[in-house]
Amino acid sequence: MHAKHEFCCVIHFAGLKAVGESCIIPLTYYQVNVCGSINLFLVMKEHNVKRLVFSSSSTVYGEPQFLPITESHPVGQNLLNGYAKSKYYIEGILQDLCNSDKEWFVIILRYFNPVGAHSSGTLGEDPNGIPNNLMPYVAHVAVGNIPNLNVFGNDYNTIDGTGVRDYLHIMDLAEGHVSALEKMLKSNDSGAIAINLGTGNGYSVLQVINMFSEVSKRKIKYEIVGRRSGDCGSSYCDASFAKEYLGWEAKRTLKEMCEDTWRWQSLYPQGFSTKT
Repeated sequence: MHAKHEFCCVIHFAGLKAVGESCIIPLTYYQVNVCGSINLFLVMKEHNVKRLVFSSSSTVYGEPQFLPITESHPVGQNLLNGYAKSKYYIEGILQDLCNSDKEWFVIILRYFNPVGAHSSGTLGEDPNGIPNNLMPYVAHVAVGNIPNLNVFGNDYNTIDGTGVRDYLHIMDLAEGHVSALEKMLKSNDSGAIAINLGTGNGYSVLQVINMFSEVSKRKIKYEIVGRRSGDCGSSYCDASFAKEYLGWEAKRTLKEMCEDTWRWQSLYPQGFSTKT
């Protein structure tokens, strides 16, 4: 078959990503994430395209052994859910691929909790059914779609007992991919290089709720329930290597993450299907 276009690099975003769901349907996560990735890599190899930016996750670090988490933190130990394991397995496959063929160059981006929306309010997160992640769940409570939020555990060793995460604005994340792509296209590097993408700051669930309430001027009703399977207490990164290697760093604040999410949710209270 004649190739209509030429490709020099692939950015691999595709996959299932809900921590809780991956504990319920792990086979689906392995089938989509791991098998789907292998199929992609085979097609890339067939067409001699050997440069890849891969969306991985901070969950490959498991229960943090130290904070902030650097790229030298052990991976694959005490992984808490099927999602984390699927990302870890894919990273291992990519390492093996790069070891077997020195023409491959892979930048593995380990995301820390992307949230937010485009500042225009026209592009945001529209999950199917009940949201699996904190920020869209809070937004749906604020707009009145869901009566209250379940906070999974308030007995962690954190500032207020609720889980702490490194929340990253989705636009900072997008810019991180552009930086990775630019590095890839002008560099003669090879092998697989893992890079944290985060702000380096941790915020608790209650801090996010309070900030969203302040921004939206809506009371966010919540209920403390038991810990959720697959969660750890705190996770935030050292993002200094991303600045050193890619020239990238996160710029947007938690307040901006909440403001942009609320702008999107206000314009599209029922998601893309309806608009006020």
